[in-house]
Amino acid sequence: MKIAFIFAGQGSQYIGMGKELYDNILICRETFDKARNLLDFDIKELMFNGEKEELDITENTQPAILATSIMAMKALEEKGIRPEVVAGLSLGEYSALVSAKALSFYEAIPLIRKRGKFMQEAVPIGVGSMIAIIGLDLEKIKIALDKAKSIGIVEIANYNTNNQIVVGGEREAVEKVKDLCIEFGARRVIELKVSGPFHTSLLERASVKLKAELEKVEFKKPEVKIISNVTADFIEDEEEISGILYKQVKSSVRWNESINKMLDMGIDTFVELGPGRVLSGFVKEISRDRKLKVNIFNVEDLKSLDKTLEGIGGLNDKK
Repeated sequence: MKIAFIFAGQGSQYIGMGKELYDNILICRETFDKARNLLDFDIKELMFNGEKEELDITENTQPAILATSIMAMKALEEKGIRPEVVAGLSLGEYSALVSAKALSFYEAIPLIRKRGKFMQEAVPIGVGSMIAIIGLDLEKIKIALDKAKSIGIVEIANYNTNNQIVVGGEREAVEKVKDLCIEFGARRVIELKVSGPFHTSLLERASVKLKAELEKVEFKKPEVKIISNVTADFIEDEEEISGILYKQVKSSVRWNESINKMLDMGIDTFVELGPGRVLSGFVKEISRDRKLKVNIFNVEDLKSLDKTLEGIGGLNDKK
């Protein structure tokens, strides 16, 4: 059995996420409490008892999801479960870097808070938007993008799977792409509830501000293989991490390629860490397209933790 840890990105957050792990597992509580003191707001109160609208503000969402993901990771590590490779979607890449011991969790928490703030501020609310296009050939999506570029900036933000591409940019141009993709036969086009056109060139201002913060961080050589969103390849040493994270904010997330690289490594067991099961769905689709059978688990609360431990234990017994 070869295990990959994959870390959730923004979008699946909910009030109460991480609470069961915090209340019942000492290492999770200790890790979280130490991180709380590094932030300028009460992250515990917001995550466990706050208002969803406040949690959905990007600069709040990002440290909250990071904290939940790392608690889930700590719960698995305590049981001796370690990955051969890690990756995370967008903000999840920071969780993956923590998992690979290339970035301290206690440096990551305030950094990701600033990242969220810079992303929030880069484009005024209402100017940009993002859509997920499902069930349309990539070449047709590119034709739609070319036709809409005369209206405004519009680009591919995420290559999630062969059948799901996320596009972001200025609202009118994105609307044009949406109309064209429906005309071209897309199965579905979904407007995403996000506060900005993330992973597009419109985030240039955010990336410049983030670069200044990244220069203050001490990155270390990854102790576990980690795959970058920007390159869909391994991050080999600490010198390249800052540059990758600077580009990541304004570059396409190459998730489909990243999962395929893991499958090429012989990874047969994926564990999604953090709120929701969005990444699990992507892995299922990508592996099915390749006619590969993989095991997919997730950890976000006690029930999912127990199910994952039982499932991995059962797989080990069969070896």
